Amino acid sequence: MPSTSDVQSLYSDHHGWLHRWLRGRLGNAADAADLAQDTFVRVLLKPERSELRTPRAFLRTIARGLVIDHWRREELERAYLDSIAHLPEAEVPSAEARQSILQLLETIARLLDGLKPKVRRAFLLAQCEGVPHARIAEELGVSVRSVERYVAEALFHCYQLRYAE
Repeated sequence: MPSTSDVQSLYSDHHGWLHRWLRGRLGNAADAADLAQDTFVRVLLKPERSELRTPRAFLRTIARGLVIDHWRREELERAYLDSIAHLPEAEVPSAEARQSILQLLETIARLLDGLKPKVRRAFLLAQCEGVPHARIAEELGVSVRSVERYVAEALFHCYQLRYAE
């Protein structure tokens, strides 16, 4: 794990550069500041020191992953807000419920992230929308047996990620 003085030096030497780099990607100073801080927290938690030989490449790699996660969260939030926009005001979930739902959606998105597109699509159609395997096979242009294999693969993938700890 990097020593505290290594991280302090890395922070003082590169924080301004990283913040500017993130601001250019995000177009928002507040989000850039948050992700810059998150990047250095990740550095503190990293067990390896070898990446510190190329500090900007190391920081950029960590920050790029955080930017992708940030964009995914924003996309999920937009999609969720679009899906509830038509609800009568009395049925709109509270802010706390929305936050919980968004966290759950983010967890699900991370679980499904490692799947091939056809596998993910078959799984979501079968599990979330209840579409019969025969219809999924038609839509994807594959056999029913392939759909069954895709759904089983996705379930196994989620199981492995969930219980890997």
